[in-house]
Amino acid sequence: MPCPTRSDELVFFVNGRKVIEKNVDPEVTLLTFLRKNWILFLRLTGTKYACGRGGCGACTVMVSRHDPSSKKIRHFSVTACLVPICSLHGMAVTTVEGIGSINARIHPVQERIAKSHGTQCGFCTPGMVMSMYTLLRNHPEPSEEQLMDALGGNLCRCTGYRPILAGGRTFCVESRGCQQEGTGKCCLDEGEDESSQLGKKSEMCTGLFVKEEFQPLDPTQELIFPPELLRMSENPQKCTLTFHGERVTWISPATLKDLLEMKMKHPEAPLILGNTSLGPAMNSQGHFHPVLLSPVRISELSAVSRASDGLTIGAGCSLTQVKDILAEMVSSLPEEKTKTYQALLKHLKSLGGQQIRNMASLGGHIVSRHCYSDLNPILAVGRTTLNLISEEGARQIPLNEHFLAGLAGANLKPEEILESVHIPHSRKWEFVSAFRQADCRQNALADVNAGMRVLFEEGTDTISSFCLAYGGLGATTVSAPQTCQQLLGRRWNELMLDEACRLLLEEVSLPGSAPGGRVEFRRSLIVSFFFKFYLQVLQELKKLRKLVPVPDSCHYPEIADRFLSALEDFSITLPQGVQTYQSVASHQPLQDPVGRPVMHLSGLKHATGEAIFCDDIPEVDEELVMALVTSTRAHAKIISIDSSEALELPGVVDVITAEDIPGTNGSEDDRLLAVEKVLCVGQLICAVVAKTEVQVKRAVGKVKITYEDLEPVIFSIEDAIKHNSFLCPEKKLEQGNIEEAFEKVDQIVEGEVHVGGQEHFYMETQRVLVIPKTEDKELDIYVSTQDPAHVQKTVSSTLSIPINRITCHVKRVGGGFGGKVGRPAVFGAIAAVGAIKTGRPIRLVLDREDDMLITGGRHPLFGKYKVGFMNSGRIKALDIECYINGGCTLDDSELVTEFLILKMENAYKIRNLRFQGRACMTNLPSNTAFRGFGFPQGTLVTESCITAVAAKCGLPPEKIREKNMYKMVDKTIYKQAFNPETLIRCWNECLVKSSFHSRRLQVEEFNKKNYWKKKGIAIVPMKFSVGFAATSYHQAAALVHIYTDGSVLVTHGGNELGQGIHTKMLQVASRELKIPMSHMHICETSTATVPNTVATAASIGSDVNGKAVQNACQVLLKRLEPIMKNNPEGTWEDWIETAFEQRISLSATGYFRGYKAFMDWEKGEGDPFPYYVYGAACSEVEIDCLTGAHKKIRTDIVMDACCSLNPAIDIGQIEGAFIQGMGLYTTEELKYSAEGVLYSRGPDEYKIPTITDIPEEFNVSLLPSSQTPLTIYSSKGVGESGMFLGSSVFFAIADAVATAHRERGIAEDFTVKSPATPEWVRMACADRFTEMIPRDEPKTFKPWSIPIV
Repeated sequence: MPCPTRSDELVFFVNGRKVIEKNVDPEVTLLTFLRKNWILFLRLTGTKYACGRGGCGACTVMVSRHDPSSKKIRHFSVTACLVPICSLHGMAVTTVEGIGSINARIHPVQERIAKSHGTQCGFCTPGMVMSMYTLLRNHPEPSEEQLMDALGGNLCRCTGYRPILAGGRTFCVESRGCQQEGTGKCCLDEGEDESSQLGKKSEMCTGLFVKEEFQPLDPTQELIFPPELLRMSENPQKCTLTFHGERVTWISPATLKDLLEMKMKHPEAPLILGNTSLGPAMNSQGHFHPVLLSPVRISELSAVSRASDGLTIGAGCSLTQVKDILAEMVSSLPEEKTKTYQALLKHLKSLGGQQIRNMASLGGHIVSRHCYSDLNPILAVGRTTLNLISEEGARQIPLNEHFLAGLAGANLKPEEILESVHIPHSRKWEFVSAFRQADCRQNALADVNAGMRVLFEEGTDTISSFCLAYGGLGATTVSAPQTCQQLLGRRWNELMLDEACRLLLEEVSLPGSAPGGRVEFRRSLIVSFFFKFYLQVLQELKKLRKLVPVPDSCHYPEIADRFLSALEDFSITLPQGVQTYQSVASHQPLQDPVGRPVMHLSGLKHATGEAIFCDDIPEVDEELVMALVTSTRAHAKIISIDSSEALELPGVVDVITAEDIPGTNGSEDDRLLAVEKVLCVGQLICAVVAKTEVQVKRAVGKVKITYEDLEPVIFSIEDAIKHNSFLCPEKKLEQGNIEEAFEKVDQIVEGEVHVGGQEHFYMETQRVLVIPKTEDKELDIYVSTQDPAHVQKTVSSTLSIPINRITCHVKRVGGGFGGKVGRPAVFGAIAAVGAIKTGRPIRLVLDREDDMLITGGRHPLFGKYKVGFMNSGRIKALDIECYINGGCTLDDSELVTEFLILKMENAYKIRNLRFQGRACMTNLPSNTAFRGFGFPQGTLVTESCITAVAAKCGLPPEKIREKNMYKMVDKTIYKQAFNPETLIRCWNECLVKSSFHSRRLQVEEFNKKNYWKKKGIAIVPMKFSVGFAATSYHQAAALVHIYTDGSVLVTHGGNELGQGIHTKMLQVASRELKIPMSHMHICETSTATVPNTVATAASIGSDVNGKAVQNACQVLLKRLEPIMKNNPEGTWEDWIETAFEQRISLSATGYFRGYKAFMDWEKGEGDPFPYYVYGAACSEVEIDCLTGAHKKIRTDIVMDACCSLNPAIDIGQIEGAFIQGMGLYTTEELKYSAEGVLYSRGPDEYKIPTITDIPEEFNVSLLPSSQTPLTIYSSKGVGESGMFLGSSVFFAIADAVATAHRERGIAEDFTVKSPATPEWVRMACADRFTEMIPRDEPKTFKPWSIPIV
């Protein structure tokens, strides 16, 4: 029945505080409400916006509600970006600010994630904290499995996850403990044999934090569920709540009767519970529904009933609740009845992240009928029945192929809703299995999934009922009824298997142009999954035969022992590992923090949500919001820009075009805003300015741009070479006589290497706030950048005002990785134009899709090599030609090409070398700086040459590496002197620490015994050159103030990106001034404080800024020396007070002129780099040849950081870079349409490593007793170097694939493709199943995506 107006009040609690909203807009999400409702909450900005799709977990909060039926409080984590504010009536929300703060009391979760060094940039940390906190509210002593599960929906781009798990593990009730328990040894013991030098010359440490210092978890101190909400739940309003927004009406009936009445009245209105399907569709695809029906208050939809024949689950139950219900059924029923439930449970463990499972409903999942649904294929084969209800009555329909296809007679009527789902028990002699393959093991949509069921005539292997269903092969789940019908009555044997595969491939077809691409891979999974099912059923039949008498005539085929591994899925376990570093000298004062694992300065603020990022700055008076209009064509002339319709919309203030720029519009070849023509999809054309975010986004779609397409349109490197389309001249280095050397070798191999691009995927997207001042054309710019001086200069030239009128502020950056060196200047300049034109502050925040579309990333690379070598494996000549895809403008492509060529030799001394590089101009967004700057791509080519030589010589790759490595003091290809002693130490230590040789034998033994699973192991060395190849880029400045109370303010030119530069700078200042870090503070990086700074990049930030801070502190200390000598017993405060009285300046600038570096490309020689970082990594993997999946078993890294300023930060940098590199080489794949549109524009389509992707054992050692006199306290910059070491995983996968090749008699292929995705691995491991799939002729279809390498 209808309710009075007052019932339209939305009531819920946030952090224990009551919220009453009388005019709530149904289109507002919880995330927007928390972050923007600053009048009520003073802005709860700890909850971060990062993707807007629920795929990254940065916006995780806890929602609590009372369940009237069970009388219990449910706590569950959700992604606030998907939660409609209207859905929260009667619930309590807890954000990261609500569980603890620095000024009051930090929560143990916050403390442990910070003190275990689980934060770097800190942008993902609040989400991690809230996922962990919610777990502890439900399970105060969780298992390690529960911890992994809880964090599976949270992404981190910085840390590599290991320290986050280390902090979380301290709450766990059980632990695997020492990996060598019972052997009389400990995994922390240094060295694995007497030959190890590690730990002999100096004491080594393995602890980065002290667990015993953590405060205990006390569940009694948590926020209670608000009593008012308890009363509301126990005495609910029996009336419909209606919330009217500007465009959408939200109706929340209180009873099932009211819901059915509303559904009859609004038959087109969707039901909305978790919003995990509707939300992304409305946000990204523009779907719109004027009426939304919310059944969240209707208890009947969450009812569960158990009967003798099966289980009925309410359609409103969340997937997490379904998982718990099924787990209970599996544990309480005989196994023969739970086969369907077990199959569903298997997929529920990997379906989305924990937050998505908490939000998504069973009914919504089924009715959405997504092609990638993990449950529908199992439910379809499991004889599931859907119980429908409407005002006209109830009816049942089967969840079968007709329902999934949406056929009229088998579908819901518009006025019907799904009330519940009945899943029958499985029967004796019935077998049900589930399969899925995705890029990642968790939180990733499946390429293909399947549900399979077979029922045999009792006591036989004769098929009496058969059902197969697949996801990922059509617009929805598809079945194979004809195949199943033809196989009835057949026996379960090899003949049936062959026939079934043939029939399946005929019936379940996938066109060559199918959305999602990977067509042949997906076809192969159809039969690979069925083969797995065939083996599983055979095993089960054999078990039954032992228990139940069967006729003598029934003989089941034997399964060879070598095939049994095909039955085993890769398990997910909490990673273990040891981090080893050199302890400080015994005589070092306790107060001196250098060399100690000091927590990140902002660690606790990250964990409490109190760390302020650019978009966390409160709204400024009269502030406007800006959004960008981008090109939809790859190469076209702009005929017209019509903004009239946009300007008529409410709240729209202006549209900024190139004509509004008072100064310089970028350069002739690289415009800020397009003029006359566009060169790529995603190029900036204009910008809309409006009063609110909602208004500006609507207006962007109303700007009409007319184009005229131009030719040619170039996307790939191959096309660029054909059209002679290059951005800059060729770069070349050569030594020796390469032609002569090729004539004298025993063998020559030629090959190709294709390395895909990579998206930065910094958690904080590009954002800027420009505030114009009232006089002198001054601007304050708050920007997320690695190079504020570049932003300052670009804004100056764009506005045609002096640089001294512009101040750029950088408090902290939520990840950069090179992507925030050049691009922020573009966004800052456009926002500044808007601010000057309107006279009002402008805030520009890119959403994830636009950020990925516009900004470019790592350069894809195509390399051709020719290598000449002796039969012993000694390489005599190497000729490499590389091309990178630079995109449509130059950007950093010339520098990347230079660095690529300079660094390509890696650790190898080859007397006759030729390296050539070109940057191709294509109609894609310009690629730019990225961690490693060409080294990860180029060195993969070199290492691929090594593996090719090994294959031809019949030797292990590590032998070829050792044979060709630098052995003595020598010169590089560019004639720079080089001593390889430390490189060789890293290599040898890694061999020992990883027990490489014994594990190589174990891998070989495993591979002999297993046909469908293969292990691979690889070890790679690294010589990484640090810094810029120009002296002027190595300069740095600092400013240190000492105040009269003795406190110290340090400022410098480096930017805090998460790499801990501010922490290290205070460690330097603490040592120099001989006072505790607690006396010191760093406020921000500002161009008004330290001018003319250089980008924080090239691993050199801490080095050069540390020198500048040291210089400033030494100047101050020299001034204070006479006072200290006169009063040696005085305190620091006494000395400062005296200095002030004596008129001694307590402020000093520090300056470092920089390391000398130069390169003469005409001569091909120089000293381009100040020093090298050395390292080695060994990784072991296991691959599934039938699906292409892989498991990372173990990684050992030895890195030369010399005397680390902060081992915790440096190890964190190494681990984070390694995992990011591992992503580059295994999962991160950019997909473009034939029109040049980037498909992979969010976490659903672009898979960075998740918490389940890190190696099961992950060990990192910093090489001890290493010195370099050049740097600050003999430390080294390690921010980038670990990136390439991720290739050890790639080469381990390649090693496993090579073993499969040899076993199958497949000729060695010297075409290397990165990333080593499941698609590449599966298709490389060719077998009878890949041979039987249909293949399309290339010219007969239009592919969904195109190669750009």
